[in-house]
Amino acid sequence: MRVLIADGLAKEGASLLKQNSKIEVLPFDAIDRTELKEKLPQVDILIVRSRTQVDKDLLESGRNLKLILRAGIGLDNVDVPACTDMGVVVMNAPTGNIVTTAEHALAMIFAVSRHIPQADATLRSGKWEKKKFQGNELRGKTLGLLGLGNIGRTVAERALGLGMRVLAHDPYVSPEAAAKQKILLVGFDELLSSSDYVSVHVPLLKSTQHLLNSVALRKMKKGAYLINCARGGIVDEKALLEVLEEKHLAGAALDVFETEPLPADSPLLRCNDLVLTPHLGASTDEAQVQVSLEVADQIALYVEQGVLKNAINVPNVTLEQLNVIKPYVQLCEKLGAFATQAGPQTVKKIKVHYEGNISSLNRELLTLSVLKGFLAPVLSTTVNFVNARKLLKERGIRVEESFEHDCTDYNSLVELTVTGDDTFSCSGTLFGKEEARIIQVDHFNIDAIPTGYLLYTKNVDQPGVIGSMGTLLGTHGVNIARMHLGREPKKPEAIALINIDSEPSTVALEALRKVKGMLSVKSIKI
Repeated sequence: MRVLIADGLAKEGASLLKQNSKIEVLPFDAIDRTELKEKLPQVDILIVRSRTQVDKDLLESGRNLKLILRAGIGLDNVDVPACTDMGVVVMNAPTGNIVTTAEHALAMIFAVSRHIPQADATLRSGKWEKKKFQGNELRGKTLGLLGLGNIGRTVAERALGLGMRVLAHDPYVSPEAAAKQKILLVGFDELLSSSDYVSVHVPLLKSTQHLLNSVALRKMKKGAYLINCARGGIVDEKALLEVLEEKHLAGAALDVFETEPLPADSPLLRCNDLVLTPHLGASTDEAQVQVSLEVADQIALYVEQGVLKNAINVPNVTLEQLNVIKPYVQLCEKLGAFATQAGPQTVKKIKVHYEGNISSLNRELLTLSVLKGFLAPVLSTTVNFVNARKLLKERGIRVEESFEHDCTDYNSLVELTVTGDDTFSCSGTLFGKEEARIIQVDHFNIDAIPTGYLLYTKNVDQPGVIGSMGTLLGTHGVNIARMHLGREPKKPEAIALINIDSEPSTVALEALRKVKGMLSVKSIKI
């Protein structure tokens, strides 16, 4: 696979990528957009940092793109919905700069508490203003964390070591989990009103845009400090300047801004109560190396083993999970491919039902496998785990899922029911550890291997039909590898699933349909 590095990558990670025989690396420190669009048609994987804007216009040039990897945490510059629409997996590298970003937030807390930048500037100008810059200890103060993810927890751990009291607000963390780290989980308003320092550690989403607006900032404790090393846009900069001018807050420290780079005429630059740094949160030698190694590892896992690590728009799969789930993924995909070719022409609903051990696995990935298998044989566009649901939604097809932990006859069972102008169902399981089998079609019990070319037939359950079918296929040069029959004594119909060695011709299929007693014939490729 061809991997293009758009915004540079530490040599340690780039070197690992180049050593992989399955990867061809196109490295750039800062490729311009025009050249990038020219090269994208031949690229499988694109690595970006914060500079390159991955939008719909750029994606239109990368029709062969399979993966976009952001070398860092934030995805502000990647249009994830557009990537999903085009079937492109999006990953980030969230762990490489955790410590570095957390340490920068703490450095900013020290800087505003002891007025370090201002004191340094006046000393360099020839002044000795010792009394003017008297500061505050951190010991005994309360630190409020907005967000208790990896970075927030790392900040908390170090702040506790400094003798600070730590509060946090995060609706996705339980009080019990926070308490284990000696952190008190509180509501948003209580955190603002009780904290001497508020440090932001949430992503930039629609729900967090201007989270700290004029109203919220005025709820903060008078004389408190605000620290933002997360994302620009979470803090309303205009409102922040107002509360600083009113002396409601003692100061603030910003590493990220609503517009980056920060414009030269920004009013933030004229405020003496602000400490500003140019998005340095992840800018350490150690973090850049760690992120590059994380990126190289993720790409190697994807290319060599199909493992999706830190994927944003598709379920993550670890190597351990993949080893267990892979045979079931293949079973589900085969069932989907069989159902779309054997079932009704018009489809309104697909229902996937799991029983037994399989119900405890990653059902989202398994259902996506069914949907991918269902769509791939009938669409010319790329269908994968990323865009399968969207493609079905566009076609007005509903997807339902159910499961039971118990299964009477097998360790695991997958049942697929397709409803449209008719209703069709099929069930499958694994024989042994890996062999996919279709065990039921439209309530006919059967034992068929879903692979290669197959014929699915329905016939009147009477003597001579199967014999005539075998003779006719031989006449047309089609060799039967396996034949699986299904019948029920109380039904006048029977079915057959026939594995054949080659694709049958149109002439052979038409001849089969004319066999006396034949009700339907469908050619299937899996």
